[in-house]
Amino acid sequence: MRISARTQYALRAATELAAAPPGPVPAEKIAVAQNIPRRFLDNILLQLRRAGLIHSQRGPDGGYWLARPAEEITLADVIMVVEGSPEHSAHGGYPGVAGPLADVWSALRAHEETLLTEITLAHIAKDSLP
Repeated sequence: MRISARTQYALRAATELAAAPPGPVPAEKIAVAQNIPRRFLDNILLQLRRAGLIHSQRGPDGGYWLARPAEEITLADVIMVVEGSPEHSAHGGYPGVAGPLADVWSALRAHEETLLTEITLAHIAKDSLP
């Protein structure tokens, strides 16, 4: 699985929100804490907000916060927003003795998906993987 820089930034920003005390967190604070270019972060936060994973508030006391408890937002939720549905290449099978490789790739994707749906932002923010 390849994780794009955009997806890594989104996961880092969401984790920053998960670890923050209650209340809005300014985008600038997230950008500085996670070393994410501000313009890039603004686009990511907009995407996460439109998907319903975070809320925002404008103004001097504004910022962003998670729309649900961190325990209810998985890494897969964030990845799906940024990357979209995973595209599984349709292997028509490999010839000869390499045939079983298609099953290996399928099993690997299934394990990745299972792991990403089990780990929540709370796990990452608290450094306590399941």
